[in-house]
Amino acid sequence: MKLTNDQIDRYRGQINLKKINIQGQIKLKQQKVLVIGAGGIGSPVILFLSRAGVLTFGLVDFDKISKSNLHRQVLFDNNDIGKKKILVTKKKIQLIDKKINVKTYNTKVNKTNLKQIIKDYDYIIDGTDNFTSKLNINDECVKQKKKLFIGSVSQFDAHVFFFDFSKGGPCLRCFMPKEPQNTTRCQDDGILGTVTGVAGTIISNELIKDAVGIPSNLKNEALIINLENLMFRKIKIKESKNCKNYE
Repeated sequence: MKLTNDQIDRYRGQINLKKINIQGQIKLKQQKVLVIGAGGIGSPVILFLSRAGVLTFGLVDFDKISKSNLHRQVLFDNNDIGKKKILVTKKKIQLIDKKINVKTYNTKVNKTNLKQIIKDYDYIIDGTDNFTSKLNINDECVKQKKKLFIGSVSQFDAHVFFFDFSKGGPCLRCFMPKEPQNTTRCQDDGILGTVTGVAGTIISNELIKDAVGIPSNLKNEALIINLENLMFRKIKIKESKNCKNYE
C-alpha cells in the first residue's frame, strides 16, 4: 500500500515526524477503528483519528443529539439537534476526507451483538457511559484478542485504559471485577466538557503511537486525571487470579 500525492500533502506535518514518517502514515491508513459511543469521548477521538489518516471507521450509537450534548460533544452543533448521532458523525467525517469509509451500527451493544460488531476491527474504543456495557465490551475484546481503549468521565475526572489482548495480560475486570453500586451517567453527576476532550485526545494519541510502532506507556495501566487540581497518576493493572476471563 502506498500514499497518494494528496495524502502526502495532507499528512505532511505528521510524516515529517521521524518516528512516524511515510511508513507510519501507511500503517495509520491501514487501521480499522471501531468507536462505541459517538458522544463526549467518542467525538474528539473521531475528529483526531479522521484527521490523522485513519480511513476505516465503525460507529456504534443508538442516540439522537440533544441540546444538552453540545457543551461536550464537539462534533455537533445546533443544526444537528434531534438527528441520529451516527448519521451526523458519518457526514462530518466524510467532509474531512471523502475517502474515509464509515460503517454505522444504530444499536445498543450487548453480549449478543458484540461478537459480530467488533470482529473486523483492529482497535476498539469504548466511549460508553455505563459500566455494564464496558464490562461486556471488555469481555468480548478479551475473547477476540483485540486492542481496547476505554474512557470514563465524571465531573472533573477522567479514567483512560489501554489493553492489548493480542498479547494476553490483564483486563478491566482485573482492575474492577464488579459493577459499582449506584452508578450514574456522567451528565447526572455533572461533567466539564474539557474532561471528555482530554480523555478522547489521550486515547487518540496513544492509538496513533501504537499503530505506527511508538511504545505506549499506557498499556495495561489506568491513567487517572483530575482537571480541577490538574493531577495525573497511573496505576499498573495486574492479572487477577479471580478474573472470570482467565479462569
